[in-house]
Amino acid sequence: MRPTMMMLRRLALVLPLIALAACGTAWDGQESTLNRGRNLPADMSAEGLFGAGMAAMQAEQYARAADLFDLVEREHPYSTFATNAKLMSAYSEYMRNRYTEAIGALDRFIQLHPAHRDVAYAYYLRALSLYEQINDPQRDQRATEVAMVALQDVINRFPNTPYARDARLKMDLARDHLAGREMVVGRFYQNRHLYIAAIGRFRKVVEEFQTTNHVPEALHRLTEIYVTLGLTEEARRTASVLGHNYPGSPWYQDSYSLLVEGALPAPQDRPSWFRRQFDALF
Repeated sequence: MRPTMMMLRRLALVLPLIALAACGTAWDGQESTLNRGRNLPADMSAEGLFGAGMAAMQAEQYARAADLFDLVEREHPYSTFATNAKLMSAYSEYMRNRYTEAIGALDRFIQLHPAHRDVAYAYYLRALSLYEQINDPQRDQRATEVAMVALQDVINRFPNTPYARDARLKMDLARDHLAGREMVVGRFYQNRHLYIAAIGRFRKVVEEFQTTNHVPEALHRLTEIYVTLGLTEEARRTASVLGHNYPGSPWYQDSYSLLVEGALPAPQDRPSWFRRQFDALF
């Protein structure tokens, strides 16, 4: 189970269960009338359908739960259970990893019920549905950027809620993904001796993703490239920043070795074209 699932389960179930308290165990007998397959009777009461959906959720039968909650909406759209059914259906789809369906249901819920007491949770679950689709750093990070926008929306709209606190944590992880992507591209350019392009990627990590754990490596890679290009002062300055901020990092040890073991070439041994290109861009 994903780390946030226990919290999500509690948040998603508490209010609907309170609403169901008045029903007692009314759905127990009705649940037994359900076929064990996916055929769902349309003649059950809203309370019975909703209760059957909750029972399916608790049994981790999320596909069945989603069908039952959807049936509440279709057969009893004006009942007191229909609104909660929309949200619980979205949660069921989320638990099935059907994020597109969950987001669609949540967008409809937010549009139809902007002042609902659980709208903060709807925004949060929508952001999580996007966050769960973040790919590894080797791939395009468009999904990460979209998820960050949704997480920031939760933070801005509901700043003093548990949802905002968790969204802030996930924002940090999302930034780490974006920084990781920049590092992948930067190393690609460096390995192919496309040094100017590589410098741009590594500097972006240092300047825009300062709180991520990729910064020490980015500083070291910059030092490596400056050494290769004969940019002596830039190499020393970058290694100094690395040593000041991350003195115990293995990346600093590697940069230090480059500098003290005489790896720096004499400036005159390198053509001035590198200097002109560097100065023009940076």
